[in-house]
Amino acid sequence: MIVVMGATGATGNALLHSLATSGTPVRALTRTPHRPIPGTAGVRRPPVEVRYADATDPHSLRTAFEGADRLFLAMANGPAQVELETRVIDLATHAGIGHIVKISAPAAEPDSPVAVSRGHHAVEEHLRACGVPHTVLRPYAFLQNLLRLAPGVAQGVVLGTAGDAPFNHVDCRDVADVAAAALTRPDIAGGTYTLTGPEAVSYPELAARLSALTGHRIRYVDLTPDELRDRLVREARMPGWLADHVTEIRQLAVTHPEAPTTTVGDVLGRPPRTLDAFLHEHRAHFRRR
Repeated sequence: MIVVMGATGATGNALLHSLATSGTPVRALTRTPHRPIPGTAGVRRPPVEVRYADATDPHSLRTAFEGADRLFLAMANGPAQVELETRVIDLATHAGIGHIVKISAPAAEPDSPVAVSRGHHAVEEHLRACGVPHTVLRPYAFLQNLLRLAPGVAQGVVLGTAGDAPFNHVDCRDVADVAAAALTRPDIAGGTYTLTGPEAVSYPELAARLSALTGHRIRYVDLTPDELRDRLVREARMPGWLADHVTEIRQLAVTHPEAPTTTVGDVLGRPPRTLDAFLHEHRAHFRRR
């Protein structure tokens, strides 16, 4: 039995569907068990088991981990992430979970300039100290996050603060497929994998590709970090910590130039999804309304 924590998130849901359709016994954890989990309605052999669990509720986690062998751990980034994920790891270890696959982040180092990455490093260290067999996945920014650019694209602009620095992106569905491999293939389990798509693309180049996709000129506007953070808080209504995170990862690409890895292809035996394919798949999302 594989427990998927974060089953309603983009990566967790893609993993859930992959495992369920391959016939792997899977238990989806959710804080809203009365709501259908996307992508599982047609799964019959075996059916997806759905249980309530909340990382702030230790009793619910103990119940959710009963009789399970492996755990996929993905939680939304946030100020309480280290506390909550270490609690989950402790309870899973005590419950006898034999392998944990954790979604981490690039630059997960104790001195990372990205606060969220420092938090992931702390959780990784706790995972190692617990002694439970584990696999760490460090995906770069999800292609799915580019959908948040749609309001700006509708106004003919893409905002950034990194000049022409290249950025790695990866499709969360590819991350889910690597997670499925780590959970089911002994030859993959136990490593630390940095996951990217096949190319690193700058935001000016992204604006050019969106221009070609939409048939309208999309300009890239380079802001200072403070200007971008202010606009994210005021216009995108981001909480301060999240605006800080977005600004920090943009600046990290300037100080630590990003380049793609071959890991997704090496693990899956197929190339990762491309930026162009993703934009084409979601072209209606970027059309002017």
